[in-house]
Amino acid sequence: MKSGDYKYIWQASDWPSWRFNLAALAAPMAEVSHVQGLLLGRLADVGMALRDQARLAALTEDVVKTSEIEGERLDVASVRSSIARRLGVDIGALALVDRHVEGVVEMVLDATVKCHVPVSRERLFGWHAALFPTGYSGLSRITVAAWRDDANGPMQVVSGPVGRRRVHYEAPPAERLEAETSRFLDWIDGKTGEPPLVKAGLAHLWFVTLHPFDDGNGRIARAIGDLLLARADGNPQRFYSLSAQIQRERKAYYDILERTQKGTVEVTEWLAWFLDVLHRAVDQAQHTLDAVLAKARFWQRWAATPLNERQAKLLNRLLDGFEGRLTTSKWAAVAKCSQDTALRDVNDLLSRGLLRKSDARGRSTCYELNEQAM
Repeated sequence: MKSGDYKYIWQASDWPSWRFNLAALAAPMAEVSHVQGLLLGRLADVGMALRDQARLAALTEDVVKTSEIEGERLDVASVRSSIARRLGVDIGALALVDRHVEGVVEMVLDATVKCHVPVSRERLFGWHAALFPTGYSGLSRITVAAWRDDANGPMQVVSGPVGRRRVHYEAPPAERLEAETSRFLDWIDGKTGEPPLVKAGLAHLWFVTLHPFDDGNGRIARAIGDLLLARADGNPQRFYSLSAQIQRERKAYYDILERTQKGTVEVTEWLAWFLDVLHRAVDQAQHTLDAVLAKARFWQRWAATPLNERQAKLLNRLLDGFEGRLTTSKWAAVAKCSQDTALRDVNDLLSRGLLRKSDARGRSTCYELNEQAM
């Protein structure tokens, strides 16, 4: 059957006999392995405490961004607190965490920390249940911890308003899922011959193409990819976030995914893109490590300076990358104090040289870390 005789990749007669040009992928694979080695070598020199902080930063970004790709925004402080508690990393006072955040964190950590545990149907069902603890996706009740049944029609990826919707992709019918997922799971844990990095890229594509759940398929596909990347690294500790890089390149991700799912089982283009985005994710982790080291230097320099709990908390938020502009109103909201108290805290830090007034113009005065204090 030729590609013009069918609409989606899973309808091909040779599905899922993946084909790819290994020679064309050799250089990108070598480059990814090289930058991974550089990152791990640098991490080996910084000490366990800073490695823990780098790991915490990477995992926090991974959890936040894998949900953000699907249009869901999680509270960064809650995610960070949940991960820190599970890893035993001291970050001071912990933020309140809701069960939905806990579920996403649980899935991401289970996929990476337990990367060598076989990927079974029951394990995937557990991840799905963790993502949807109430049995709802938004306001819609969904089937949880079981494959979709297509009771409301075929599983489609669509965009646009009602009446002018565009179908980007239609998944295999539910009646095929038992056989399709069994074949996929046998392949995941089998010795199938693909280079480990290629296998991670294929797994991501394969799972999201099956789209076996009512919702959460993208997040679980990325978790499976992370699991196989951890196996490829031989290290369950994650210091880079592929999900965060995919979020930065979200449009390109959906474009190549749609193009691949409407193509043939020759997927060299997809794998080349996957390796390139992985390379950029590892490069970005170097910047994350720079920020972790800068934070450590900051607190070493100001260790003898008396600060109250509110000031320490807000300085840490700024060092971790405060979203938006910091005003006294936001300070009061985050620190749970009055505006007057927030203004006293800020003025004290201004006088010590830790903060400075931002050059950004707006209706309210904004503050940022003083570069000379770093």
